[in-house]
Amino acid sequence: MSRPRRTAAWLASAATTLVTAAAVAAVRHDPARRARVTRSARILRLTARRGAHLALVRLRGAGRDEARRAALEEHFAIRTADDVARELGHMKGVVMKAGQMLSFILDGLPPEARRSLESLQADVTPMAPSLAERVVTEELGAPPEELFLDWDPVPAAAASIGQVHRAVTRDGRRVAVKVQYPGLDETIGSDLDNAELLYRLVSGIALRSLDVKGLVDELRHRMADELDYRLEAACQAEFAERYRDHPFVAVPDVVPELSARRVLTTEWVDGWGWETFCTRADPAARQKAAEIIFRFTQGAIYRVGVFNGDPHPGNYLFGRDGSVTFVDFGLVKRWAPGELESLTPLIDPLFAHDAAAVVAEMERAGFLRPDHGLDPERVLAYVSAPYEPYFTDTFAFTEDFTAGALRRLLDLDGPHAEVMHALTMPPSFVILDRVIWGMSALLGRLGACNRWRAILDEYRLDAPPATPLGEAELAWRRRTGRLRPPAVPPPAPAGR
Repeated sequence: MSRPRRTAAWLASAATTLVTAAAVAAVRHDPARRARVTRSARILRLTARRGAHLALVRLRGAGRDEARRAALEEHFAIRTADDVARELGHMKGVVMKAGQMLSFILDGLPPEARRSLESLQADVTPMAPSLAERVVTEELGAPPEELFLDWDPVPAAAASIGQVHRAVTRDGRRVAVKVQYPGLDETIGSDLDNAELLYRLVSGIALRSLDVKGLVDELRHRMADELDYRLEAACQAEFAERYRDHPFVAVPDVVPELSARRVLTTEWVDGWGWETFCTRADPAARQKAAEIIFRFTQGAIYRVGVFNGDPHPGNYLFGRDGSVTFVDFGLVKRWAPGELESLTPLIDPLFAHDAAAVVAEMERAGFLRPDHGLDPERVLAYVSAPYEPYFTDTFAFTEDFTAGALRRLLDLDGPHAEVMHALTMPPSFVILDRVIWGMSALLGRLGACNRWRAILDEYRLDAPPATPLGEAELAWRRRTGRLRPPAVPPPAPAGR
């Protein structure tokens, strides 16, 4: 090792050793102080490392450092806004997002249709470090190396409209910085403005009876929201506050001073991704994670009135013990006055297998026209299939259950064809339906078995806790006053 390198290594090691020794002695039994000292240690360690790096650059000449940077740039296909447009292609941006939003039907489609939809969900190629840094500079007024104590130019994750970088703030917090691809808002925004083209596009894959205009308009609004990270920051901050100190739901805090329209900075959270968790977690952890996902979804729908409309597996981080951190609040549905109340009266007669009452409520909510002329028992047979998990005390989700239920719902030539052709979907139900099916698919992958009806009733009817997690959440609610139940609970279910 050269002398400059030995000097740099010694400086970094000395700083780390000194601070670590002080931290161990001072904060052994004080978590809050331990967090502060850990951040201080991180600041000193990174400051020493940056100083050593600067010394190395000066000793060996900046040219070699710039060459390494140029080599790194070559690993990324997207280096300009024009590259973004070419990568997406004409209408591919919106089609890709629509494909992701409609992916809850994926398991029920024929193989050729499933392959086509999957191709629309492919992630965009990550952009080069210089391009990401330019977006940060334009949005926050300074380059990343000035805003952050440490900035990783290589993205930790790439998604459909942006990518995530690891960084450390000036006060020592580890953060995730999501940077939107430049020019994407104009590319997708212009496509969203072309409503007629989207109406025709969705008409080609939707059921004939669906309110295509209402469905497309709902998707357009939600996709437009995703393009402004300020909206996502506000939604995530709201969820983080509502679930602060929750016993099993974690939402990373937003760093507002380092967030803008195309940059979102949040607390960094370590955890397993979906595939790693499914592969490595033990059965108890998988069951715990499944219940947490279910409870978070139902609590947001019934108690918060604002819920994440994107149940994509990439939006969860898992602990080895089954704990779950919820990330990415770009697609959030907020109930308008009366929307939830128009849907919930359907549930009780459905659970009671009261066909006449189910049809009456479906007519009132806009799922059926009053002159449909259908046999109520046939309607009940069709619409009740997805609710099988709530007809028994205990139910085990499987991948076959979710796929089979979706195939029956989407089979235009099957025994339910007459009912399918008469049904429509109110726009307010579009995102909720996506969440329900997306959640069911996740629970199927996890092989989740639990008392789902009793857990659901905790959120619908403020019923007593059905599991230890329910007891922990009730104690938290009583202590904090958060997530209060509805002021006027819905009527008790009949025929339990």
